[in-house]
Amino acid sequence: MVRYEYPFNESIRTMLRVEHLFDRLAQLMPRDAAVDHHFALVTLFEIMDVASRADLKSDVLKELERCRIGLTGFRGNPSISEQSLDAVIARLDHAYEGLNQSSGKAGQALTANEWLMSIRSRVSIPGGTCEFDLPAYYAWQQQDGSRRRSDLLNWTGSMMPLAEALSLLLSLIRDSGVPHKVAAPGGHFQQSLPTGRSFNLLRLRVDGDLGVVPEITVHRLLVSVRWLKQDQEGRLRPSQQDVAFELALCS
Repeated sequence: MVRYEYPFNESIRTMLRVEHLFDRLAQLMPRDAAVDHHFALVTLFEIMDVASRADLKSDVLKELERCRIGLTGFRGNPSISEQSLDAVIARLDHAYEGLNQSSGKAGQALTANEWLMSIRSRVSIPGGTCEFDLPAYYAWQQQDGSRRRSDLLNWTGSMMPLAEALSLLLSLIRDSGVPHKVAAPGGHFQQSLPTGRSFNLLRLRVDGDLGVVPEITVHRLLVSVRWLKQDQEGRLRPSQQDVAFELALCS
């Protein structure tokens, strides 16, 4: 099964992008090859670029508080485990305090590191980080993998409160949606949304063996999914086949 996600608003779109970059960074850093640590640095710079939005931090803090208030309303519900509820609220409080106490935007402290910024200024140039352009960077790449990894952990340390907060927040948003099976006759599906209720994220799962790709459109009143299939030249064309898939709307 292949899972796709689609944001309902720009704030969630940015959060998903930053989460994607943190996931990539977490896969690259434990490796030992210099090329993996090069792309870990590239990913670090991408996080700084995306997270430079002035309102990202405040958006995450606001959403964490919204989730906390929503969960607090379940206290006293006999069908909810108070112990589990307290544990989740405690995680929310920890993530909120950690992010709230971090100063500035993600990675802002690294802008004072001239060596890192010299690399950042050249990574977008094809071949711009060659040894004759950045000999000090080339020397760093020749060091032992554990030493480079130690440097990377030090540089990313200030970003971890944001990574933790995003991971928890998006996990709670995803868990709020209940998946249900739907069908797209002739490759097209539409569903009206209930009035007076807002959603943050659409999630769907489809059998990868079908070879179809979703084209998702969301509106405050309507969700539309059109299934596409690649032709022999790789272009996506509307599929006419009936497609069964799972859909979840997360608030």
